[in-house]
Amino acid sequence: MPAGERRGPVAAPRRLRVALVTSSYNYIPDGVALTLNRLVGYLESQGVEVLVFAPVARAAAFAHQGLIVPIPSVPMPARPEYRLALGLPRAARERLAAFDPDIIHIAVPDFLGHQALAVGKAMGVPVVASYHTRYDTYLKYYGLDFLQESVARRLRKFFAACREVYVPSASMAEVLLAQGAGANIHLWVRGVDTSRFNPAKRSQAWRLARGIAPDEVVVAFFGRLVREKQVGLVAEVFQRLTALGIPHRGMFVGDGPERAALEKAAPGAVFAGFLNGEDLASAYASSDIFLFPSDTETFGNVTLEAMASGLPTACADATGSRSLVEPGVTGHLVATGDVEGFTAAVQSMILDGSLRLGMGMAARRRALRFSWEETMADLLGRYEALAAPAAA
Repeated sequence: MPAGERRGPVAAPRRLRVALVTSSYNYIPDGVALTLNRLVGYLESQGVEVLVFAPVARAAAFAHQGLIVPIPSVPMPARPEYRLALGLPRAARERLAAFDPDIIHIAVPDFLGHQALAVGKAMGVPVVASYHTRYDTYLKYYGLDFLQESVARRLRKFFAACREVYVPSASMAEVLLAQGAGANIHLWVRGVDTSRFNPAKRSQAWRLARGIAPDEVVVAFFGRLVREKQVGLVAEVFQRLTALGIPHRGMFVGDGPERAALEKAAPGAVFAGFLNGEDLASAYASSDIFLFPSDTETFGNVTLEAMASGLPTACADATGSRSLVEPGVTGHLVATGDVEGFTAAVQSMILDGSLRLGMGMAARRRALRFSWEETMADLLGRYEALAAPAAA
């Protein structure tokens, strides 16, 4: 450079931009929404620009992370607590184009997700997807078994068209690969806040406020009270334990359309409703056994939260729980729908306090291996690798 000549200002490198497209983000605090909010919060803390495209309700269920572009939607038939996105309208497409994302991440393979995939392809932007829900397995709980194969086929086609697909557990990856999924499958495991979900949060005051005596063994279900979570089986287990004269106190933490039926089927159980924050942490730690027969999970956030809280588990031997629970060490895995098997597993832990305590301690140790920071950093690394060719 000639003497006296000055360099011009060097342009700052462009920050990574991620467009997140989902049908569940802030109107209901389900596992998908809470995971995606945690992701957005992490990305923004790392200097990534994020724009979320999602349906919204009149009132948000919780304070969300990031900026949302509202997508037109209507309450879902038969499940009005969820919203059915009506697609990506012109204004949203223009907003997406103006944002000029480096990555489009689709979290739900619905009509909105399909349109976002097509738009991403047309823009030449890498489109990735995360696998959160086993929609094909939900159908049997609503008398729609005959649609299972066609839905599974459509899902395979959708995910095959994405550059990468992030699944939350090795057991879920095995199922997808057995169904013909390709090499674009990658693990994106979940983490747990082990400071928040901690055996130290156990509270006799919390129990007494709900009419639970200090010496009662609480067998608890956490999650939405819907058919696909097999909440009816939970009530059957409570009934059988009572018939056998096994002392226990059943508890449901969550809410949903099956609550009224469950209150009739399990009249002695505690119905705590939806909880969050410290109240939720206290509910876990103040329980004694975690009962979760759902076979529709891809990971099982509630299972990991229960384990972090020091609870031994009785879970379905299905995707999600199969990758978390160590049979005979942290709890039990039981064949899907096996009421007798679940009853026997829970009974053994109720009657043997030493076994219950030992399994709970082992569950806590296993949960400590699941770090949110590490799993979010891994996903960000995948984003950056996909965006690098365009930036080069």
